[in-house]
Amino acid sequence: MSAARVALITGSSSGIGAATARRLAASGVRVVINSRSPEAGEELAAELPGARYIQADVSVDGEAERLVQGVIDAFGRLDILVNSAGTTRFIPHDDLAAASPEVWRDIFDVNVLGVWQTITAAAPHLKASGSGAVVNVSSQAGVRPNGSSIPYAVSKAAVNHMTRLLAKTLGPEVRVNAVAPGFIETPWYEGAEGFADTKRHVESVVPLRRTGSAEDVADAIAHLVDAPYITGEVVFVDGGGNLV
Repeated sequence: MSAARVALITGSSSGIGAATARRLAASGVRVVINSRSPEAGEELAAELPGARYIQADVSVDGEAERLVQGVIDAFGRLDILVNSAGTTRFIPHDDLAAASPEVWRDIFDVNVLGVWQTITAAAPHLKASGSGAVVNVSSQAGVRPNGSSIPYAVSKAAVNHMTRLLAKTLGPEVRVNAVAPGFIETPWYEGAEGFADTKRHVESVVPLRRTGSAEDVADAIAHLVDAPYITGEVVFVDGGGNLV
C-alpha cells in the first residue's frame, strides 16, 4: 500500500481538473486522472510522477464504481476526491424553450448524479483513510442568478446543497467542501459566444480587476484538501465577483 496520499480527480484532462492534478502532484499526492475521452488524460498522466489514468463517464450507472475500484486496485487507498467533471449548454436565460427536458437531463446526469455516484462509491474508502477530503467544483452560478444557462446554474445549486448535506452526514471521517468559481479562462468558456465582451466586463467590475485562471481554482481546492477544520463550505473563487 502506498504511503503517499491518493487523489481521484474526475474531469481532469483539461481546465480546472488538470490544473488541480498538477497542483496536488506537485505536493506529493499520487493522482488519478479521469475523463470521458482518454487522449488528453493519458498525456497528462504521463507527465505527472506516479499518476494513473482511468477512463470513465461518471454520469453512467456503474462507471463511478468502476472508476473508484480502479483507484483502489492501483494504489490500495483513496484519500482525496475532487469532483471536477461537468458539462453545460450556453443558453440565454430568457430562451426558456431552448432549455428543454433533454438539456436538463444531460446537465443533471453529469453535474449532479455524476458527483453523487462518485462520492457514494468513494465514501467507504475515504472513511477508511481517516482523513478523507472531498472538494466539489461548483460555480458562482449556483449562488447568484447568472451562468451559462438556467439548467447549469440550478445543477450547481444542487451541488452546493449536496456538499452541505454530505459534510454533515460523512463527518467526522470525511470533510466535504466545494469551490464556486466565477469567470475562469478555460477552453470551456473561450469558445463561447460573447467571451471577449464578458471578459472585459468582469475585468471592469470585480474587485480584483481580472478574470480567474484554472490555477487560481486549483490553489483553492488544494487549500480545502488540507484544511482540517473546514467542512460544508462553498468557497467563492471569483475575484470578489459575488460582491457586485
